[in-house]
Amino acid sequence: MTESTKVLESVKFITENAKDVFIQEDKCRAAATEIYNAMLKNKYSTDTWSSHVLNPKTKDSSTIDWIFTIDTLNFSFWSDIDKKDTGNPASKSFAIEYKGNTYTGYWSLCAAINKALDNGVPITSPKFWASDSFTKDTLAQVFKSASNENIFLLDERFQVLKEAGEVLTKKFNVSSFAEIIPLANKSAVKLVNLVASNFDSYNDESLYLGHKVRILKRAQILISDIWACFNEQGLGEFTDIDSITMFADYRVPQILHSLGCIAYSPALTKHIQNLQPLEHNDPREIEIRGLSIQAVEVIKKYIHEAHPETKINAILIDFYLWDTAKLIQKQLGGIGDNIAIHRTRSIYY
Repeated sequence: MTESTKVLESVKFITENAKDVFIQEDKCRAAATEIYNAMLKNKYSTDTWSSHVLNPKTKDSSTIDWIFTIDTLNFSFWSDIDKKDTGNPASKSFAIEYKGNTYTGYWSLCAAINKALDNGVPITSPKFWASDSFTKDTLAQVFKSASNENIFLLDERFQVLKEAGEVLTKKFNVSSFAEIIPLANKSAVKLVNLVASNFDSYNDESLYLGHKVRILKRAQILISDIWACFNEQGLGEFTDIDSITMFADYRVPQILHSLGCIAYSPALTKHIQNLQPLEHNDPREIEIRGLSIQAVEVIKKYIHEAHPETKINAILIDFYLWDTAKLIQKQLGGIGDNIAIHRTRSIYY
């Protein structure tokens, strides 16, 4: 029997039982055409990953260490101060200054890690995380904000790196995640499951209507970042990469909603637009994440029906939607009638 991440099986159950989030098939079909044409026009591919200014350009084990660090810390960058969610440093939200630029949101993480490395802090080293030299104060310095708002969940960020350092250096007796990748025999699914079962912070699953459902956002994006960075070659070669789904966070559901691919009940819409928190594992939060994955699967289906030869998969659709959502966020600057992001504080996304 072929190994599975159980994400799509989980999503099927969530979709069949959802009460507050819905798929709009006709909008997914229209979005598929729009997304395909835009990706074609912009030559969107795995090459796009390295074009981001803060992403590494080399393809070696140090790059794997960088990606593993980033994806271990890749959660909860929405601001409490920036109520309109502009992403603008002028809002005084958490920000990192690096090489003459000020970065907010996810890119503040990349900037902070790059800045620390430039300053001689071995922040991407599992051996360093596992050592007594790595303290919460060390991490606080890495994430020293250029604004009035500090990084969220600092204690949790420290703990997830400590855990990762312990697991890699003691359980697996390796000094780099690059040494773990060959254990999966070029299977993205096996690597996702290996990561989720050995690193608690990557084990992104919930209980929904009495059923265990798996979303595995960070485990899936970890493998996908490696795949894209290495252009499907070497450490980035996976024979079953198309088994990976979109990465259910708080940003991509927002753009899927603006495209009409997913819709919310009036009560959930009001809750989100009033900027009310949505607790992790709330059924509505699980539905937003599950139905977002399903929407991208539907979009992918329509793209492949119209263009059977295409190599576009859920990963590239997600990358494109996320990049586009960030661009729109910057352009709108909080002006517009798009749905707000759902405000869930969690280590899983």
